[in-house]
Amino acid sequence: METNNLKNNIRKLRFEKNEMTQQQLADIVGVTRQTIIAIEQGKYAPSLLLAFQIAHAFGAGIEQVFQFTHIAEQKGS
Repeated sequence: METNNLKNNIRKLRFEKNEMTQQQLADIVGVTRQTIIAIEQGKYAPSLLLAFQIAHAFGAGIEQVFQFTHIAEQKGS
């Protein structure tokens, strides 16, 4: 069985960016605050375009904001 995980540093980056609120980030990238909340909590994976827009809002590279981890679980080995 394979599981894919997308982690992010959005909360940390918001606070480093003059304590940017979730609403401010949402307004910058053109989504709802609820979308930002879901992404921060790892409940929603953003589209590639949205991921780049979020990174741009922080003046950061996409890999500074998002980290992809691939975990392979094998039963019986």
